[in-house]
Amino acid sequence: MIRKYQHNDLPVLIDIGNQAWQKIYGMYRQAYGKELFSLIMPDSQTAKGKQIENHCKEYPDWIYVCEEHGEIVGFITFYIDQKTKIGMIGNNAVDPECGLKGIGQQMYKAVLERLQKEGMSFAQVTTGLDDAHAPARRAYERAGFDIKVEDVTYFKKL
Repeated sequence: MIRKYQHNDLPVLIDIGNQAWQKIYGMYRQAYGKELFSLIMPDSQTAKGKQIENHCKEYPDWIYVCEEHGEIVGFITFYIDQKTKIGMIGNNAVDPECGLKGIGQQMYKAVLERLQKEGMSFAQVTTGLDDAHAPARRAYERAGFDIKVEDVTYFKKL
């Protein structure tokens, strides 16, 4: 069941976010090396949770929660830009321990319907090109995202 965010959901969303991004942060740690990673992400254990908390405080109407059997199993944040008419999916995750399939698709569907209702012309989502983001890329493509631009970020030690 997809529902609107409630303030008492926050601790669970923070926990899911922090858990779900550890594999991705592990990939970044390996790719960047310890020195660069520690500069970019000084607290990878709680960084995603802080982003989620900030979104919930600033845009509480732009977050949905997925519940199954009374337990929160996922969340999705989004943004609505009335000027550009582009809605954006932000942080979203499924509890890595829930073991259920289709949660992400339920959440994407709910947000895409909301974006249409709000008059958006396009929906946007951004994800990485690395192996750690491969499940997210497949999920977005299953949800119908079909226009993509790839990009690369370079670093150089000085």
